Amino acid sequence: MNTIDIHEILQYLPHRYPFLLIDRITDFEKDKSLTAIKNVTYNEPFFPGHYPSRPVMPGVLLIEVMAQAAALLAAISSDVKGGDSNLVYYFVGVDKVRFKRPVEPGDQLKVDVTLDRKARGMWFCSAVITVDGNRCTSSELMFTAREV
Repeated sequence: MNTIDIHEILQYLPHRYPFLLIDRITDFEKDKSLTAIKNVTYNEPFFPGHYPSRPVMPGVLLIEVMAQAAALLAAISSDVKGGDSNLVYYFVGVDKVRFKRPVEPGDQLKVDVTLDRKARGMWFCSAVITVDGNRCTSSELMFTAREV
C-alpha cells in the first residue's frame, strides 16, 4: 500500500489553506488509481454560511475534492511536483455529477479516483466519494496541466 501524507501532498499541489481539500493519500497505483481522505470538520470556513442551522458541505467543493484527488493521481503518475512550480491543473470538463447524500461536519470522505484514459495531454478520470461505505458523490472529470 502506498501512502502519502500532507507534507508530500503540498509538494504535488499548489493549493493551500483554505482550498487544499485532501488530507492524505491512502493508496495509489501510477497511471491507474488513487484513494484519498478528506476529514470534514466544523471549523471549515464555508460552514458558518452553508448553512448556519444545518452545516452541509457545498456540492461544488465536493467536485473540487474529486478534482484535487485526480490532479494528485496525474502528478504522482508523471512524477511532477507542482506545489513549488508554475504547473497548474485546469478543469476542462465535469460530467455525470451525482449527489446521493449530504456531507456534514465529522464525516470522513474517502475519494476513489480511476484513470479512464489519457490523450493529447488530457486526463479523463472517474471519481467516487463515500462516507462510511455509502456513496455520496460521483463524477467524470477531464483536465489538463499547464505551466503558468
